[in-house]
Amino acid sequence: MEASAGLVAGSHNRNELVLIRGHEEPKPLRALSGQVCEICGDEVGRTVDGDLFVACNECGFPVCRPCYEYERREGTQNCPQCKTRYKRLKGSPRVAGDDDEEDIDDLEHEFNIDDDKQQQLVQAGGMQNSQITEAMLHGKMSYGRGPDDGEGNNTPQIPQIITGSRSVPVSGEFPITNGYGHGDLSSSLHKRVHPYPVSEPGAFAKWDEKKEVSWKERMDDWKSKQGILGGADPDDMDADVPLNDEARQPLSRKVSIASSKVNPYRMVIVVRLVVLAFFLRYRILHPVPDAIGLWLVSIICEIWFAISWILDQFPKWFPIDRETYLDRLSLRYEPEGEPSLLSAVDLFVSTVDPLKEPPLVTANTVLSILAVDYPVDKVSCYVSDDGASMLTFEALSETAEFARKWVPFCKKFGIEPRAPEFYFSLKVDYLKDKVQPAFVQERRAMKREYEEFKVRINALVAKAMKVPAEGWIMKDGTPWPGNNTRDHPGMIQVFLGHSGGHDTEGNELPRLVYVSREKRPGFQHHKKAGAMNALIRVSAVLTNAPFMLNLDCDHYINNSKAIREAMCFLMDPQVGRKVCYVQFPQRFDGIDAHDRYANRNTVFFDINMKGLDGIQGPVYVGTGCVFRRQALYGYNPPKGPKRPKMVTCDCCPCFGRKKRKHAMPEGAGDVGMVDSSDKEMLMSQMNFEKRFGQSAAFVTSTLMEEGGVPPSSSPAALLKEAIHVISCGYEDKTDWGLELGWIYGSITEDILTGFKMHCRGWRSVYCMPKRAAFKGSAPINLSDRLNQVLRWALGSVEIFFSRHSPLLYGYKNGNLKWLERFAYINTTIYPFTSLPLLAYCTLPAVCLLTGKFIMPSISTFASLFFIALFMSIFATGILEMRWSGVSIEEWWRNEQFWVIGGVSAHLFAVLYAFKWTTLLIPPTTLLIINIIGVVAGISDAINNGYQSWGPLFGKLFFAFWVIVHLYPFLKGLMGRQNRTPTIVVIWSVLLASIFSLLWVRIDPFIVRTKGPDVKQCGINC
Repeated sequence: MEASAGLVAGSHNRNELVLIRGHEEPKPLRALSGQVCEICGDEVGRTVDGDLFVACNECGFPVCRPCYEYERREGTQNCPQCKTRYKRLKGSPRVAGDDDEEDIDDLEHEFNIDDDKQQQLVQAGGMQNSQITEAMLHGKMSYGRGPDDGEGNNTPQIPQIITGSRSVPVSGEFPITNGYGHGDLSSSLHKRVHPYPVSEPGAFAKWDEKKEVSWKERMDDWKSKQGILGGADPDDMDADVPLNDEARQPLSRKVSIASSKVNPYRMVIVVRLVVLAFFLRYRILHPVPDAIGLWLVSIICEIWFAISWILDQFPKWFPIDRETYLDRLSLRYEPEGEPSLLSAVDLFVSTVDPLKEPPLVTANTVLSILAVDYPVDKVSCYVSDDGASMLTFEALSETAEFARKWVPFCKKFGIEPRAPEFYFSLKVDYLKDKVQPAFVQERRAMKREYEEFKVRINALVAKAMKVPAEGWIMKDGTPWPGNNTRDHPGMIQVFLGHSGGHDTEGNELPRLVYVSREKRPGFQHHKKAGAMNALIRVSAVLTNAPFMLNLDCDHYINNSKAIREAMCFLMDPQVGRKVCYVQFPQRFDGIDAHDRYANRNTVFFDINMKGLDGIQGPVYVGTGCVFRRQALYGYNPPKGPKRPKMVTCDCCPCFGRKKRKHAMPEGAGDVGMVDSSDKEMLMSQMNFEKRFGQSAAFVTSTLMEEGGVPPSSSPAALLKEAIHVISCGYEDKTDWGLELGWIYGSITEDILTGFKMHCRGWRSVYCMPKRAAFKGSAPINLSDRLNQVLRWALGSVEIFFSRHSPLLYGYKNGNLKWLERFAYINTTIYPFTSLPLLAYCTLPAVCLLTGKFIMPSISTFASLFFIALFMSIFATGILEMRWSGVSIEEWWRNEQFWVIGGVSAHLFAVLYAFKWTTLLIPPTTLLIINIIGVVAGISDAINNGYQSWGPLFGKLFFAFWVIVHLYPFLKGLMGRQNRTPTIVVIWSVLLASIFSLLWVRIDPFIVRTKGPDVKQCGINC
């Protein structure tokens, strides 16, 4: 579809499809003049005399002239419907067999080739589309050779995808390889597959030049050169692209933490584990008879804390760093004077409510994507509007217009970051390293343009505050299709693309596509996960890039080379094929310097994630992640050659088992990748409709490992298929959300999706470039922060009780490493720590008010266990900060919020309570009772003399530990001033009254006489 051609809205289930142009009445998309070619979907067209072009005079099967001429030149020369041989028509060149015809020769048109077409072919030769080229290398066009042909084919047959009325046989098919080079696969996909964008003129000519060289021959030639050294990408070994020594080097490498830093850290962990074992043994064997209840509660809590610490600590045993080499990436995939060989990337931005997620923030994210430092023909940005808001649609239209000025400015002067709001707000010397005199003038002009752009966006927001009674009306008078956000058709609008997508200097811009999936009552839409899966399918039909980057609408690209950083891992010929995604750390703007509520989450991103990267890879955290498309389709990673098992005779079974001979399937040894490709097995066994849904175009795209689209189809058919794959009933009775795409069943679909990939054997990579790749916004007040933590904790609880619980799932294949499983188990059980944490924080106050303690009087030797335990805890934290670079303030804020979140948000996630005001009650209660306990304990010690201070110190230590950890919560609560919820005030007063009564009952100012019992001794006092 051409850029700005109009908004396409429709519903596949209701058989509706409408094109709404800017100032025209809505009209059916298929209202085209003439008939449509049944092979490519284009108009049949007319002859030079003005008559409708008819290729076959016998049956009148509609075929356009290019398909007719191609069939005569390269195909069977027969009509696909009646099998009658095509006769030579006026203006067509001669082919073999025309000599037998008795028609009058048309000598003047015999060798007359259209000049314009010839010119387009020449131009297309220098502008090769890598997606089309890759698709051509993996397949072979065979127009007119459908399943009725008698040619044999030994390759596995693909089950028919479209059945019933939707399966319309046509004359042309597009056989596709399985992505691992196993040769062509004959297909029964009779419905045409539509490309995006429309194939360039000359695409067939490019294919004709390479049609003699099959993929299998290329692979055999590569294998003969490489021997047993498999694992490299055959495209990288192409002899036509000479690579120097630097370009053949790895694109990235692991950088181990210095042994002087990590070895002491490991030693302290072992020492701490041993000390913890002795400590728990002593605690269990020495109960407190006069406080057996308090002792038992404390023992249970301490055992749980020990288990939780083990699950959190040991996945950090192998921390690593990584380095990337962007210069090597350019040398390998961007040879000078030739088209870029970098893989295409589809970027996803998701938004729902423009009033909660301001359109200006989303616009800045989109602008940073369009200005990214990557080949423009390799970048496509898809914006998912799951709220079907006209405000988002109009704001995106304004963003597309402003991008025509902003993108060339960014690339001309190489500015960072490329989100205008954050670039113009930088408090730095913007003239540093700038040598072009025109920069100052153009920057001022661009800042003025951006301010005008902001005013237009703000005007749209102000207009959207009051919804008209009749609903929103578009500029041409058409009602907005998304007026009912719960019942509306699917909508697609291409704002920028190959046609019409140029900046003010005439350079091409990346694609920008607006998508709003269909929603109807009675269907499950699965929130963000469902929206992301819809984007996967739409992008597969339109562009089908092999890699995808997803961003939240408030996370902009801070480093314009971020995609190149990810490609250093994903396109590395040695290790890239087993990498399912590259996760970047989350960095945030607008957080105060003290970071009172640990919003930066630095301990997790700079310590835990580095540790996981040394095992099987980091977990997926929802944004700032570049995926391999094939991994989201549920395919397993390619398997390397396995070591041969020990073969012995039957006489000594202790030293191995006798190797059994199995019949090898035909063609199992091809390509040196696997004995029998997982993808080939799926194609021969599974039901495609059950797995991917009833869309031939989408199913075909899933078989292209290197991405790209087949080079034929019309924009009308393309958009109709795109509307189909975002229909609300498309996922019914399929594997979407179960095995494919983002996994359903939890609010934290990111953790679940990454877990499924790791269980299949994929590994992930953690990339931390020196300049942060992405930056976003984080909650800055206490209530928003607690709500965020509550949502995460609730998602973890849902995963724990689901069939995908890491405690039970994924043992069958043994692909998930044990330390990686520990990390996933910890992400699902950490909310349950809130129960023992709440009880443990209450114990100090109870001990102070009752005069009892959770531990008996200890000897000097036993006290060494306590001293060693506390020393090992502090040593572990200090050494973690030493090798990770995390500051002590960040580490301490993280410890504080672990307690705050544990006794509030995590607790109510376990109890499934959602009203946020109740989150403030437990920590407020803990603060009050511990403060009262401290006052009561000190008063009692002062009143009873010196001997009472000894036992008091242990109680006061734990009470102060609770108060100090909850101090940021107290400060945030007091800082709310008049906004403190009434329910919190009532509960605080009630609790204060209760403990005041307890204070009177204890009455610590009365001296407690401790002496001999008068009744027993008989002394008359």
